[in-house]
Amino acid sequence: MAGAVPGTSGARPEEAAPLAPRARLVPALVAVYRAQLSRARVARIPLLFVATFQSIGIMVLLRGVVDGGDAARSVVSGSSVLVVAFVALNLLAQYFGQLRAGGGLDHYATLPVPPAAVVLGAAAAYASFTVPGTVVTAVTGCVLFQLPMAHLWVLAAVLPLAGAALAGLGAALGLLAPRPELATLCGQLGMSAALLLGVLPAERMPEVIGWARDLLPSTYGVEALARSFDPHPDWVAVGADLGVCAAVGVLSLAVATWAYRRAASR
Repeated sequence: MAGAVPGTSGARPEEAAPLAPRARLVPALVAVYRAQLSRARVARIPLLFVATFQSIGIMVLLRGVVDGGDAARSVVSGSSVLVVAFVALNLLAQYFGQLRAGGGLDHYATLPVPPAAVVLGAAAAYASFTVPGTVVTAVTGCVLFQLPMAHLWVLAAVLPLAGAALAGLGAALGLLAPRPELATLCGQLGMSAALLLGVLPAERMPEVIGWARDLLPSTYGVEALARSFDPHPDWVAVGADLGVCAAVGVLSLAVATWAYRRAASR
């Protein structure tokens, strides 16, 4: 009878269990979206009220100095998109800045979830959370400045496209900022830029400020919404503005995804 080889056992070594496959993009995105939306529903309702009240207050103040015409269209469309900027840009920059500083990215990095799903899910949740406030602001502005509401359905295109562009920018700022305080500062500056460059009529700005306005992602959503208030809107121009807004949104979300991978690997 042959003896056993010293240092070995007769049992076969157990094979390592295979790792679970990575989740597909769409199901992972939906899961992140639902989780972020339920979280935002509880924590962000007071802030959404503040954003809406702030935008309506700006329109009420400007009602005394703006009679109508192109200036009124700019005020109403800029104030409506400002709600999106407050939530999707400002708050998302703070959220990702705090998530990075608190080690929350490590939790997401351990999950079999594509990085794009985390960024897109959070961005979509914050952007969709702005829908009630934006609609209320737009309707209130139309009543204040006696603008037609026949083409307010354009908001159905402006909201997701401008929301994607601003949310991607906010996520990128929060993920690239070395400290959460700087992420908060960048978000506040971005929202201030959306306020000053989006609400004020473009024709009353210096040329240099106009160039800065063209670089702001929300500008094209503001322009598309403002054109819809015309008696006979130029739909080709509206479509062009929305196309630029969509392209900027894809670019900003791609940068945010890259920033997430960069921050999670450190």
